[in-house]
Amino acid sequence: MKRKIITIKRIFQTGFINFWRNLSIAVAAIAVMVVTLTILLSSIIVNATFTNTINQITSKIDISVYLKDSTTPDQTNKLIAELKALPNVKSVVYLDKQQVLQQYEAQNAGNQQLLTAISETSNPLPATIHIKPVDLNQINGVKAYLVQPNVLALQSNPPSYSGNLEKAIINITHTTNVLRELGFISVIVFAVICALIIFNTIQMAIFNRRDEIHIMRLLGASKAYIRGPFIVESAIFGFVAAIISVGIVNFLFVTASSTLQATTLGLLNIGYASTYFDAHFWQFLTLQILIGIMIGTVSSAIATRRYLKLKDK
Repeated sequence: MKRKIITIKRIFQTGFINFWRNLSIAVAAIAVMVVTLTILLSSIIVNATFTNTINQITSKIDISVYLKDSTTPDQTNKLIAELKALPNVKSVVYLDKQQVLQQYEAQNAGNQQLLTAISETSNPLPATIHIKPVDLNQINGVKAYLVQPNVLALQSNPPSYSGNLEKAIINITHTTNVLRELGFISVIVFAVICALIIFNTIQMAIFNRRDEIHIMRLLGASKAYIRGPFIVESAIFGFVAAIISVGIVNFLFVTASSTLQATTLGLLNIGYASTYFDAHFWQFLTLQILIGIMIGTVSSAIATRRYLKLKDK
């Protein structure tokens, strides 16, 4: 057991020494890995930010159904019950004529002309049912129900669908999906490039130390002992790249929110993105380190295994 611990310790020591020895030729591998991890982290943050934006806008969207004054309480209760039973309905709120008038007065408290005009007539505002959908993309089921003849007969005006907000949701959802796909493709492409560069870097390091490796084999060193330092070296590539990647993203947020005094960048809410990044900083750092080490070790394992296999022939 003690011998194994000493062997593992030597493998790690040699790996650290090799890292500093080959740092100049490993710069390219680290740089590409930094790009890969930065794209990955940015994609996660952008996706979370857009999701939050969609949720915020969705929370403000509802469908307003305006009822005729002749609608009876039984008809109203039946309509509300049927609306609540629809699969895509999150909540249904009913406001009678007096409540709608009070809401209208509260919303226009600063417009004395409107308040005076409405006070001089009997309440012209209809009782209203506000329907909040679960998923705006599945709102057609609610729309189809509201245009049924027996339901239309109870309505004084066509339903209001908050059209502008609906269009905003659709646009943001489309943008989010596109960016998610582009981010995924970019991460895959750069991960492959990174793996190839690490592969070639390790092959070059193995070639430069071929005499040393040959002597170790003659002395009875195992493949695992020879391969270990190279894998550790590549793992350090990933660790360093992860630290740099998180540092770059943090710097960009600090610059955007402080130097540029920006709160939004198009559809991207920088304020929320920065808060989200800070709240999940250690999770992101851990994720980046794990992914970086995984890319490095897998690439190195393949490179060293291939070399040792060739030497055995």
